[in-house]
Amino acid sequence: MRTTITLKNETHTFASYYASARGLTLSAAIDELIRKGQEAPASKPEICFSPMSGLPMFPPRGGTITAEMVKEIEEEEFDPQLFT
Repeated sequence: MRTTITLKNETHTFASYYASARGLTLSAAIDELIRKGQEAPASKPEICFSPMSGLPMFPPRGGTITAEMVKEIEEEEFDPQLFT
């Protein structure tokens, strides 16, 4: 199908470089990029909610932060000379 489209300069430049790097025509490159965009899964932010309060929170990523770990970091960062 033949059609005319208007692209922003940055988009045209990107598509041109993409086409050149892959040995494609500009039309074939734009077609390929659109198809790749259609196949890509939509990224959804991971949101989880606290079972206790119902408030949104960061999803669990593994390790647990202990009070000892926090105290160790606080001691490393605290310089009493800065407060005298």
